[in-house]
Amino acid sequence: MRFGQITYDLSHLLGGAVLLLSFVLLYQRRIGAVINAFAMQGTLLALAAAWAAHAQGVRGLYLTALLAFVVKGVLIPLALHRLVRQLNLHRTVETALGVGPSMIAGVALVGLSILAVLPATEAVSALTRENLAFALSVVLLGMLMMITRRNAISQVIGLLSLENGLILAAVGVAGMPLVVELSTMALVLMVAIVAGVFAFQIRERFDTLDTGSLEEHRGERR
Repeated sequence: MRFGQITYDLSHLLGGAVLLLSFVLLYQRRIGAVINAFAMQGTLLALAAAWAAHAQGVRGLYLTALLAFVVKGVLIPLALHRLVRQLNLHRTVETALGVGPSMIAGVALVGLSILAVLPATEAVSALTRENLAFALSVVLLGMLMMITRRNAISQVIGLLSLENGLILAAVGVAGMPLVVELSTMALVLMVAIVAGVFAFQIRERFDTLDTGSLEEHRGERR
């Protein structure tokens, strides 16, 4: 019984920490800080997957944890930092919403996630219900970041943060096949690669990664 309580508390803590880092991503206005916050979120996701592997007795989840740490916690942040230095990008992130409205919208999305998940999962355990609520919140906050950021690098990070929510949902449900988690990760990483190529094209064509330049190019601004 005591072990079950520890499992619940630590799983709850790690899931909440991943969600908290989504708010940090929304709050940050400097691209370096955004990348560092994403690296921290990837590391916490890896810890959540490792703990789920221990709690559920599923060894395959340790591979998920290792991949999440190496790819999300180390490789992608290092690559993004290098990209920022090579392209000499602006250090400040352009946003469509201010800090206050972004945080208010984030809190509203978390509330929506709770209202959507908890009533629909009454038959499952409390831990699974709360993990799914955390995961859906991370997904929606990642979508919000993609919508409210005008910098292509920040939008890619929003996409990858969204995928963190999908992985969190997968590891939080007992019995989820590892192939589902790995295929989800591979799919979104491929999308991220395409988004990176798109970012390079914007930079090469308009000498900036501010997606607002596309509106001006299309004649939508006067």
